[in-house]
Amino acid sequence: MIFSSARNWIELLARVKRLKLWHKAAGIGLVAAFVFYLTTKPIMAHFNYTHRLALALLDGRLGIEDHPSWLNELVLIDGGRYYTGNYCLGAILSVIPFLFVSPHCLTAVIAGMCVFSFFMLGRVEEMNLPRRMMLALFPVFGTWTWTNLGNGGAWDFSQGFGMVGQAGALYFTLVQRQPVVAGSFFALAFGNRAELILTLPIYLFLMKQDWKRDWLGFLIVPGGVALLTGEYNFARFHSPFEFGYHRQNLMSERWCQHGLFSIYPVAYNVYHMLFEGLIDTPTFPFMRPSPWGCSIFLASPFLFLLFREGGKYKIAAWTAIGLLTVVLLCHCSQGGWMFSSRYAMILLPWMFLVLAGNGRLSVTEIALFAVSVAINGVATWLFLWTGQIHV
Repeated sequence: MIFSSARNWIELLARVKRLKLWHKAAGIGLVAAFVFYLTTKPIMAHFNYTHRLALALLDGRLGIEDHPSWLNELVLIDGGRYYTGNYCLGAILSVIPFLFVSPHCLTAVIAGMCVFSFFMLGRVEEMNLPRRMMLALFPVFGTWTWTNLGNGGAWDFSQGFGMVGQAGALYFTLVQRQPVVAGSFFALAFGNRAELILTLPIYLFLMKQDWKRDWLGFLIVPGGVALLTGEYNFARFHSPFEFGYHRQNLMSERWCQHGLFSIYPVAYNVYHMLFEGLIDTPTFPFMRPSPWGCSIFLASPFLFLLFREGGKYKIAAWTAIGLLTVVLLCHCSQGGWMFSSRYAMILLPWMFLVLAGNGRLSVTEIALFAVSVAINGVATWLFLWTGQIHV
């Protein structure tokens, strides 16, 4: 009787502790969303492909009937009756709950969800509250996410949902193991960014302890999303593996002449993603980034901390980073008009895992975090508020 009461008290205290943690996570997420809303301006909100396609889907159609001149990525389907895009079904389904929310609010909601998710994922390693708050804020405000998600275009939403999905899947895999919930978040991630399917074996490996039950639970929702996506693609293009990229004008550009993925762009992409510098300018801030990208390490010096010890999940994290980076480097386009590397947003949840295992809060971490936030704050101002960065 005594032992039973003691066990109940321990369980109750653990629940209270988790509830307090969720409250803290919600608080920092709300503050982050508010700050993000005040500091960004969705200058690309008119590129609302997924919103239009979601409305069409709810109306029982595979595409939209009109073709606004600025939506140059639309392609004809169904004998020329409708227009559709190259977006995964998951990206279209993701925006349905937010169809009546302004693009500006939606970018802030996604930013807040990211911070909330990363704060909770911080439990994967032992760390104090200030360091957990810093690491939770870093993927949004200390990287190119601030500027690129703030643009408010359809592709920016899909990148943001991809980050939220990965962070949630990692939390419910590594911290509070719930395979079905983890799989649902993974479905959100790869439903928005199809290349994230490459990380599936890593999640399954991390669930190896009770693999028969956990694997089945994890795969239920992603399997359903994959089947629906294949059916959606078949209904549009008569192939479950065709997303529409090969029907766009993009494929006629010289850098895509060898296909969507090939070894030919690798050297070019390595330079832009890792080594490209800034451009001199006679006015403040006296140097500015190219509108076609710059080094991720220049955009976020905090990433230099990746090369320290890395924690207990560093092998899994670096494997995921390596797989996804290879795909990004082989892509014929690095993302168009952007700050640093828009596509590299999908690497940040795995980079977070490495950074979380780097020990206690230090002066070096604080300094690099402050510099990274300053750089990305200036970039957000340049790209979204001044018009200085233009094609």
